[in-house]
Amino acid sequence: MRDVVPGCQDVGMTDAPRETGPGADLPQLDDDAVLWSAPPEERAGRPLLVLLHGYGSNENDLFALAPYLPPAFVIAAVRAPLSPPFPTPGWSWFPIEGLHASDATAATAAAKAFAAWLRGATDATTPVGLLGFSQGSVIALQALRLDPSRFAFVVNLAGFVADGDLPTDGELAELRPPVFWGRGARDEVIPAARVAHTIDWLPRHVELSGRVYPGLTHSVSEEELADVVAFLGKQLDALPARE
Repeated sequence: MRDVVPGCQDVGMTDAPRETGPGADLPQLDDDAVLWSAPPEERAGRPLLVLLHGYGSNENDLFALAPYLPPAFVIAAVRAPLSPPFPTPGWSWFPIEGLHASDATAATAAAKAFAAWLRGATDATTPVGLLGFSQGSVIALQALRLDPSRFAFVVNLAGFVADGDLPTDGELAELRPPVFWGRGARDEVIPAARVAHTIDWLPRHVELSGRVYPGLTHSVSEEELADVVAFLGKQLDALPARE
């Protein structure tokens, strides 16, 4: 591996063209596109870690991290449902204007689409953690906000909390699940206002840990990956034993 983990970078989020169509029309996730670290017969009784990629990427991106993550997890890497307009490659969770807009409707719609996939992919008793990069982190955090008791933890890499209030934010503040937030000090992709909002919002709703990495841009470094692995190990230790 290199100083920057291969693949974990968004493409041109600040000046990419926009998708068309409202977030309410978001299609379902493609179950056939999901990458799994284990076949169905080897998933029972094991916690699930779902990886959500960033804008202009695909399910293969974060799945490249699977060999470095704790093997106790079953890992699933999902593909975002929107196809950005030409020439942007890959897939996205919501239209690019959602990066700056205060209206979180599209992000909420994407999080609901993800939750619908999850209900069909695993049973309700399986412990589930989420790891997202950039736009994928927005969806991971929004999914946590929509259903705070469903998720054991979230890893937020170079992402942010969507604006606005949700009816379940109070429940989240009571449960205070663990969230790791890693970001680069030289990340010029995520707007400063989004970072400031996340700095204010997360400590009031979750048990927050994480770091700001000097010199890191909008990507994931080996140092950050090591911190993520340590965080995941702690979450495994905290999970209740299953028969």
